[in-house]
Amino acid sequence: MTGSATLSRALAQDFRSAALAPADRTMLEYSVALTVRPHGSDAQIDGLREAGFDDRAILDICQVTAYYNYVNRLADGLGVDLESHWEEDELTITREEFDRRVTDRKRSP
Repeated sequence: MTGSATLSRALAQDFRSAALAPADRTMLEYSVALTVRPHGSDAQIDGLREAGFDDRAILDICQVTAYYNYVNRLADGLGVDLESHWEEDELTITREEFDRRVTDRKRSP
């Protein structure tokens, strides 16, 4: 399933439903935790190490997650919308799903 549209869609909707290797799941759990609670914890870093990630890989995971959080917050803060010229088949989730997520995020404190 690697590289498939099915995997991409499952990851975009909820990675927990995707068929992933344990190390990939641990990496994504860390990324979500870093996004929601940016202070992190030693236990999360230990979990990444136990999953086979070395210090350089952990730094890469942290930097990529932080960068995407920065860019998304910048776009959200400026009210940047999804590109209107994108076709439905170019998106991992539908335009309706995207719009619903944006609306839900605006409602959440």
